[in-house]
Amino acid sequence: MKEMNICGINKNWVLPEAQENNVKKFLPRPLSRVNGWSPPLHSFQAISWITYLTMSIVTFGIFIPFLPYSWKYAANIVMGGVFMFHLIVHLIAITIDPADTNVRLKKDYSEPVPAFDRSKHTHVIQNQYCHLCEVTASKKAKHCSACNKCVSGFDHHCKWLNNCVGRRNYWFFFCSVASAAVGILGVMIILCYICIQYFVNPDELRTDPLYKEITSENTWLLFLSLWPVPVKTPIVLSIAVMALLLAIASFVMLGHLLIFHLYLISKNMSTFDYLMKTRFQKNPHPAEKKELPLQKKGDLPQEKSHNWAWPKSPPRVGSQKFLMSTLSPKSSVCFVASPPKTCHSEG
Repeated sequence: MKEMNICGINKNWVLPEAQENNVKKFLPRPLSRVNGWSPPLHSFQAISWITYLTMSIVTFGIFIPFLPYSWKYAANIVMGGVFMFHLIVHLIAITIDPADTNVRLKKDYSEPVPAFDRSKHTHVIQNQYCHLCEVTASKKAKHCSACNKCVSGFDHHCKWLNNCVGRRNYWFFFCSVASAAVGILGVMIILCYICIQYFVNPDELRTDPLYKEITSENTWLLFLSLWPVPVKTPIVLSIAVMALLLAIASFVMLGHLLIFHLYLISKNMSTFDYLMKTRFQKNPHPAEKKELPLQKKGDLPQEKSHNWAWPKSPPRVGSQKFLMSTLSPKSSVCFVASPPKTCHSEG
């Protein structure tokens, strides 16, 4: 029995494309992607790595050394653990091949995927058989057009990972999002403490023994853990403000994504199920007939339509002559028959 999703739509089916005269026809990718490291790499993937490296450098190299001596080591352990955990699960989510089991057993990623012929098949996957991968896919599999392969338990294609998210790597993806949100939240707390302490009691930020050799209160040391770099106050404040803005923007996006997936988990849904449900609610009757075009002026009379009263006994064809004459509104309408002659009046 075909598996149906909550909207009554087969989750194995890929919706047919629009007609060729309405949309531009795109050729399928010649090869299937193995994982997130397969070319071409996405620009979002580079942005995620740049953000991670930037946050790591400013957190462990600049701001944690400003903390008091008793807090410094605790912050290094906690934040170091969160950042390392995120790095590990993020790499696993990228590296795992989320393809369906039968696809991974049969598919040779060096061979091109056959072209899909819509003249023979309406959907890519029908009766759990994929006409592109040429294998029997699992019930919750979907053929991803970006990776050009069937993904087991398809959730969505993540541009930040440059990989599909499915049953095999979903929890690594979820842990990556959750750990990133926790890490960014920790960075925001540290930055807020430093900014507040700078205006309340800046000496609390200069507890490192190296500050005893610095007489100017306008000089700060960066990268105390490796090699101290003396800079002026405006530079430190500028770095703190930019890092805080980047952290806030990242936390808003990650927090929204984390809450969304917590909602999906509570409803036992995938992202694909949610999108299909939303699309179905917006357009519950896709096959609804189109409205008739408006008639041009002059095609029909402008007067109101009239409910003509017909005789109780209609004339028989061939034995009686039947004539209907239509007059102006509020006038009589006469139906002539032989015999008899009957007149009705409207209004």
